[in-house]
Amino acid sequence: MCGFCGEVRFDGSHADAAAMARMTEALAPRGPDGAGLLLRDRVGLGHRRLTIIDLSARAEQPMVDADLGLSIAFNGCIYNYPQLRDDLQAMGYRFFSTGDTEVILKAWHAWGMDCVDRFHGMFAFAIHERDSGRLILGRDRFGIKPLYLAESAGRLRFASTLPALLAAGDVDTSIDPVALHTYMTFHAVVPPPRTILNGVRKLPPATIRIVEPDGRSNDRVYWAPEFDRTADEIAMPAELWREQVGAALRQAVERRMVADVPVGVLLSGGVDSSLVVALLAEAGQTGLKTFSIGFEEAFGEKGDEFVYSDMVAEHYGTDHTKIFVASERLMDALPGTIEAMSEPMVSYDTVGFYLLSQEVSKHIKVVQSGQGADEVFGGYHWYPPLAESNDIVDDYARHFFDRDDATLRRQVNPAALCGTDASRELVADHFARSGAGTPLDRALRLDATVMLVDDPVKRVDNMTMAWGLEARVPFLDHELVELAARVPGSLKLKDGGKGILKDVARQVLPAAVIDRPKGYFPVPALKYIQGPYLEMVRDVLHSRAARERNLFQQPYLDALLDDPAAHITPLRGSELWQVALLEMWLQSHVG
Repeated sequence: MCGFCGEVRFDGSHADAAAMARMTEALAPRGPDGAGLLLRDRVGLGHRRLTIIDLSARAEQPMVDADLGLSIAFNGCIYNYPQLRDDLQAMGYRFFSTGDTEVILKAWHAWGMDCVDRFHGMFAFAIHERDSGRLILGRDRFGIKPLYLAESAGRLRFASTLPALLAAGDVDTSIDPVALHTYMTFHAVVPPPRTILNGVRKLPPATIRIVEPDGRSNDRVYWAPEFDRTADEIAMPAELWREQVGAALRQAVERRMVADVPVGVLLSGGVDSSLVVALLAEAGQTGLKTFSIGFEEAFGEKGDEFVYSDMVAEHYGTDHTKIFVASERLMDALPGTIEAMSEPMVSYDTVGFYLLSQEVSKHIKVVQSGQGADEVFGGYHWYPPLAESNDIVDDYARHFFDRDDATLRRQVNPAALCGTDASRELVADHFARSGAGTPLDRALRLDATVMLVDDPVKRVDNMTMAWGLEARVPFLDHELVELAARVPGSLKLKDGGKGILKDVARQVLPAAVIDRPKGYFPVPALKYIQGPYLEMVRDVLHSRAARERNLFQQPYLDALLDDPAAHITPLRGSELWQVALLEMWLQSHVG
């Protein structure tokens, strides 16, 4: 829920009230139900509220506990906050609200940096300690909730979105050459702390940062999944793994129903979201609202999976809404979609999530979603070839990278790039870390802790929150992920991928939903860039702003525009869309 921002000064001056107001206003779509601003000498906190837990004014933010000398701005949900509240009350703490925000404040006072180890949920927060003058920034284990940072001499600003920082002004908007390398190579992923802009960074997931009054800071990384397994786990029967995964997933889904408003499900018709619906129905949920979206067919490719979502909705008697998007509406939605992106996102389904969220937000404020299952349980097609790899860096790059370094340097102007193969170095560094013994484990760890964070997770957060809709992701429950990391690779890869998850699904889902080719969120009109879409990107890449930015070599742009279908990445993405989307994002946010 919500969005927040802040500023802390280290040079003795006061927080900039006008900049704080602009940042808070820029976050309005994330929190349409209320706004708050707290200014105290050198520190400012701003908040936009989406009311989901404790709908009363007592839970408004920024929240101040004068007795403890703490102030907080927070985005997200702590699913186990009732249990933590009971623990804190037993320790003598008294509460003036009934939500999770105050629980975070008391938990910080009681347990300090260890409080996050107790949190089940998605969150980003900023806490200011009145007496010490310290600022504490924290982010959840998978970075489900974002936190962007902009530092300059004597000042730190932070916000839930990158555009909010730009609204405050005084940000270096030049292109980060390392980020450009990973954007063009690592399938548009720009891992933290970088963003595509030199002047904006992001707090890494699973990190708490303590910022001292003089600007010095230190980080604690409080969580990382272990992919090693014991001899007993290796020998464990598949049936026992199925029981454990099923129990953990049931608990994850149940946790994410905590709310003082109804919770629905984004139902694509795939195994993952269908399983969420099935488990909720099994747990006794009635009147569950489900939503699916489809697009016009283009170039012989079907644009929806309604046949499967209808099947699941009918089977479990959900209150189901189908949303069909005509091609002309897709084109009209692109500017708003790009404006809602905190960073450039090339996946075709981004506009789909944007339009889906627009419609769903008319009915409900909270949904569960199936994101994360493929990365956690081994569902993608590149995992089987990596299982027996003798050179995991080379093999991963061949399957996942959009291009190699040599090709990139023929496409991007040299002045815009760093001098090293930054994307390959990043992957090699992750694969060299301990805690993942097999090539498959190393690939799954990289995808679950890096690619997932800065592609699917970020995409869903940005597009849902653009319409004041909160999306919860049970497959990223950290206890479920810890268990899944220890499941032997053979059980994940069987049955075409996600084998152990399909074993769980077979207990509750119709076989037709499980035993079918893997589906994606199809948006055919953006996959095949022709007609008005081709003219649109041509205009963008020929614009004065693009020419002055001069990121790409002209022969490469000419080749893309002459024959878009001839330039497809190994993951079936359009190189033309990748290039054009970056320029469209820059023009929307930077100019």
